[in-house]
Amino acid sequence: MKNLKRYYILKAEPKDVYNALTNQKMLEIWTGEEAQMEPVPNSEFSLWEGSISGLNLEFEENKKIVQQWYFEGQEEKSIVTIKLHPDKKGTSAQLEHINIPDEAFENISEGWDDDYFGALNELFI
Repeated sequence: MKNLKRYYILKAEPKDVYNALTNQKMLEIWTGEEAQMEPVPNSEFSLWEGSISGLNLEFEENKKIVQQWYFEGQEEKSIVTIKLHPDKKGTSAQLEHINIPDEAFENISEGWDDDYFGALNELFI
């Protein structure tokens, strides 16, 4: 198991970034794929037509999102925490993803940079 911690700067206010991460329609706009999301603890979510799925654990409006991502056959919970902080350029997003299976780490790491935060950043250009 591996852990990942990264920081991203997004050119939008924290409330707009939070909305893009928790609103199903906004998720579908910037991912270009079907999504299932409801910002309610203990609700299941799905992104990129089910490529990523899991359980929403915690929401702090405009500040924090905590999710459990499902990996087949994994006993330890893979937890994603995204914290949003105001920044002079918009929003500083702190990502922490723990218990990533070794064989998925490279793909997940690149996915966070390119598909997730890379695509999200394009929404705010």
